[in-house]
Amino acid sequence: MPVPTPLGSAPRASLSAILAACCPLQAGLVVPELADDLACHYDFEHPVEENAGKEQDLGFSGTDIDLVNGGAAMRIADGAHAGSHLALQTQQVNPASEGNDDWKAGIYQAGGLASLAPFGSVSGITVMGWVKPTGTNPNLNSNTADPDDYYNAVGLFGLLSGDSEGHGVRALLEIINVSGDLKLVALGRRIDGGNSWILAADTPWTRLVPPDRWTHLAASFDFDAGSMELYRNGEPIAATLTSNDDRWGVNGPPEPDLSSATPPAGIKIGGSYPQDNDERNPFNGRFDDLMFFDRALDSSEVLAQYSRFPVGDPPALSILHEAGSVTLSWPESATAYDLESAPGLDPEAWSKVDQPPSVDDGWNVLTLPAEDPRRFFRLSTE
Repeated sequence: MPVPTPLGSAPRASLSAILAACCPLQAGLVVPELADDLACHYDFEHPVEENAGKEQDLGFSGTDIDLVNGGAAMRIADGAHAGSHLALQTQQVNPASEGNDDWKAGIYQAGGLASLAPFGSVSGITVMGWVKPTGTNPNLNSNTADPDDYYNAVGLFGLLSGDSEGHGVRALLEIINVSGDLKLVALGRRIDGGNSWILAADTPWTRLVPPDRWTHLAASFDFDAGSMELYRNGEPIAATLTSNDDRWGVNGPPEPDLSSATPPAGIKIGGSYPQDNDERNPFNGRFDDLMFFDRALDSSEVLAQYSRFPVGDPPALSILHEAGSVTLSWPESATAYDLESAPGLDPEAWSKVDQPPSVDDGWNVLTLPAEDPRRFFRLSTE
């Protein structure tokens, strides 16, 4: 099969042009049975009309959020799925300088934000969304002069507690140091001022959330049952509680066990302190379609919602066999895929091709010596 002619380099579309092409939220994106529980939803394609540095909430709570420090420039043309055009970029701006300039998102109101009242006095919460690391993580602590002092966590997204100062949370997905190793965790706090509880994924976080690749994450917090679950691409993942104590105080009356009545003080995305008076745990990466539900979804519901996101056609892999060599080419934009090879079609025989490709006008190109016996090649997201 001949290598296709490389695509020409088209000029990058302006933000306004991309937004003009975006359709309103499609009803089919959200599982109908979950729509009444979806309090907050951010797809980063709906700027507030009078202020493009704010993002509309597509959930029922109407909690618009701020794109902190970067404003409209934080919307990047890199949708996580086939139905998406834009994503949110967060990042550390000046690692070696103390200041409040990191790109992050969220909203804050001391004492609780009225529009987030659906998350007060609830038996559970679920947070989910698409995540894509695009740089170094964790990052240098910009609040100290020590060049070897790194933050012990990487902020993803979640709801603040009712009494939060901008860092403390009620329900959070985060990457945090657990017994010396960074772990993907669900971190929950049922009662304002009370103990937090951590459920840490057993698999290293860089395998669960690989760099330059979109991954869908979810965490459920069942305050009444005293349990949490972590999910990756719709499926539960093995995880361990960091404490077997009754950290939430759910093993006695009264029943049911609910969260504090105070509404959350806000939402944080890509780092702490959405009011921008401090910096903590910045994330160099992107987010898309963040959703916050006012109950703990079960595994079938998490899978159903993940399955609603439209998946585009896989990228084409072209192969040109010449004397003594084989040349493979595939789109440079297919960053979610690895080139793999195998001597046959045994599902267990595939392995990643280690040689890096060169880039030619938007295409990855790799020439390898032809082997005898023949080998098979594929692009894989696993």
